[in-house]
Amino acid sequence: MKKFVPIFAIILIAAMVLGACATPAPAPTEAPTEAPAPTEAPAEEPKPTEAPAEEPASVWADVTPAKNIVFWHQHTKAREEALKAIVDEFNATNEWGITVEPVLAGSYSEIFNKVNAMLNTPEMPDVFVGYQNQVATYQLADAVFDMNTVIDDPQYGLSADDQADFIPAFFKQDVFPLYDNQRLALAPNRSMEVMYYNMDWLKELGYDAPPATPEEFREMACKAAETPFSGKKGDAKSVGYELSIDTSRLASWTFAFGGDIYDSATNQYTLNSPAAVEAMTFIQGLFKDGCASLVTEAYGDQTDFGNGSLLFAVGSSSGLTFYESVVKEGAGFEWSVAPLPHTGEPAQNIYGASVSIAKTTPERELAAWLFIKYYTSPDVQAKWAEASQYFPVRTSVAEKMAGFFDAHPSYKTAWELLKYGKFEPGVPGYDFVRGNGVDGVNEIMAKIVDDPTVDVKAELDGLNERANQILADQLATIKK
Repeated sequence: MKKFVPIFAIILIAAMVLGACATPAPAPTEAPTEAPAPTEAPAEEPKPTEAPAEEPASVWADVTPAKNIVFWHQHTKAREEALKAIVDEFNATNEWGITVEPVLAGSYSEIFNKVNAMLNTPEMPDVFVGYQNQVATYQLADAVFDMNTVIDDPQYGLSADDQADFIPAFFKQDVFPLYDNQRLALAPNRSMEVMYYNMDWLKELGYDAPPATPEEFREMACKAAETPFSGKKGDAKSVGYELSIDTSRLASWTFAFGGDIYDSATNQYTLNSPAAVEAMTFIQGLFKDGCASLVTEAYGDQTDFGNGSLLFAVGSSSGLTFYESVVKEGAGFEWSVAPLPHTGEPAQNIYGASVSIAKTTPERELAAWLFIKYYTSPDVQAKWAEASQYFPVRTSVAEKMAGFFDAHPSYKTAWELLKYGKFEPGVPGYDFVRGNGVDGVNEIMAKIVDDPTVDVKAELDGLNERANQILADQLATIKK
């Protein structure tokens, strides 16, 4: 799931320069036969001192933050409660008297459709969640506030140390080259695709570690389909891997095979790259050999994994707490997470929605920014990460979570994989490329695994052509 006002130091200089003039010697009564040599070099004329640098002025100094703003989010259950507690604390403690109203506005796709329908209207929420490609789509209409206008502000912005505390890749992800490097969002959390595995079952199959390569993955998955786990609960058929039809799975497997689905240098999709073809051919072979099956209901792979009928699952690290619960309630085995099997170094798909500000009035924009600044501050980040099990976006937060890491070793394992991160394209129209109702990535993935005779490259060639046409159509509508 891609696309700054210099930072000024505050300098106070107080200096007084005292000039000294040499007193001329009295004129001699008679001319000397030889000029006496000076005993020391004359003092140099002091250089004039430069005028002290003026303290940079805040361009927001005359703006009074709005008193009431609205925040649209997608969080439910425990995460919604944790977010509400963060908002309540901000409302009770902020010095500007700002009140944030958190609103559960639906899923990511529902929020995307709602926001798209009200761009540049007074009804826009002040703060809203969105993936980079969704935000890029909104900005086709020049509807999103550029945080570059405030992030370096001497009164309200983030200090250089604060900015450096953000994990660099996360901080950079919401800056959009397509829109002259505007900062259209800021990340409050991130997740990563990981491979969940049943270690007890692997041991029964004769292995002492999870697979590191696609070949090892195939071998273990196929053996699991033939040899059920001794602790399995229920009568579900044993299987090595269950594929959830989702564009992020295609991206993750393509990354693992050493490729990408988008070329940022040419701004073109590469959904038919050699790595993508190899990855989908690999997945198709797993289905053909009976070693893999489809996830047929929402989070069905979590349920099957917990019951011990599924050896491997690939999904978001944000599901760690749910996997922990289903294993505890189910077959109760030893489990953990690992990188997806890869052909070179690990390549982990990192994603997550950021928070953006609608382009409305300076008063509303400043109030929204002040809340986001609070939401992404270290202490709040630590609370949010522990409650949500998302990854925090600041490096310093890890020190505050040492106890949490010890209590949740799988979370710590996943955190240590962040250095291998890659990202899906943050370009307008990616939602339409993904599919669901059109001939997009999701539909092509299903077609490939449903029929082992399907020509993978031919299908991805056609998909890539359609994707680049969608991208061209979107870019043609950028508001000048």
